[in-house]
Amino acid sequence: MYAQFFGNFLLSRNVVTPQQLIAAINKESSSRIKLGTLAMYHNLMTANEIDDIVIAQTHEDKHFGEIAIERQYLTEEQVNSLLSEQSPDYLLLGQILIEENILTNAQLESLIVDYESEHEIYDLDLQVDQKEQVGQLIRHYFKLENVENSDLYQAYLTLLFNNLIRFIGSDFTPMTPIACEEFPTQFCIVQHITGKYNILSAIDMDRSMAIEFASRYAMDTFDAFDEYVEASLEDFLNLHNGLFTVNVSNNRAVELQLTPPEAHEKDLLEFPKGSNSYMFPILYPFGTINFILSF
Repeated sequence: MYAQFFGNFLLSRNVVTPQQLIAAINKESSSRIKLGTLAMYHNLMTANEIDDIVIAQTHEDKHFGEIAIERQYLTEEQVNSLLSEQSPDYLLLGQILIEENILTNAQLESLIVDYESEHEIYDLDLQVDQKEQVGQLIRHYFKLENVENSDLYQAYLTLLFNNLIRFIGSDFTPMTPIACEEFPTQFCIVQHITGKYNILSAIDMDRSMAIEFASRYAMDTFDAFDEYVEASLEDFLNLHNGLFTVNVSNNRAVELQLTPPEAHEKDLLEFPKGSNSYMFPILYPFGTINFILSF
């Protein structure tokens, strides 16, 4: 999930445009991380040393690792270790932006340091459960520390992003959330969670985006907006909220209920005064979908 938030970080620094970011995300599935990117991430090589080898490769038919060993930038043991490890997913996104001449190695090196420092991503262990680190990332990114029921917000959003990856695709970037007292809908599915916690949740997009979202979720191809598209959006929200209520029951011994999903189109959702209500825009290649959450 770090790659998705890294994309937003790059947008906030104005080093990429949304179009450039989406194009890079689309290339991730057909790309692989390079040795030089890994070496820079682990502070084993500088950006200048990587550039030196890239230039050398235009004159020598040798692998990156061979030249790095010859020039004593890396040892053979370090090369083998880097080649065998699993890398943080946001490194690949940065590498693609370098290949597209949008970033330089030096810029990526600096941006990664700032990103990890800003979101307190330290000692990332990719072999263990990342749940707590992801939760921390979401807390910092969405500034939830001072929000009432912040732990519930964090749990809901962590599950939401995981479910987007599982059921829709990982090629998205969360945008900056917007506090709101009301929300004008496009095509919107709304569901209420009731009980000890009363939560309004909604997913909103235009009809063309709904077709693509539903096609991904149903693993089918919908060519037009119809009742099957609407049912797919309802099912996604109901599935997600159902998993959330199960987690609340297991972790807090609190039983919550779900109301049936309902469709809204071109009308206005109004939230209770005093509630914490936010719109969370999510940028996908097919457009921006909005999640609305009101506690």
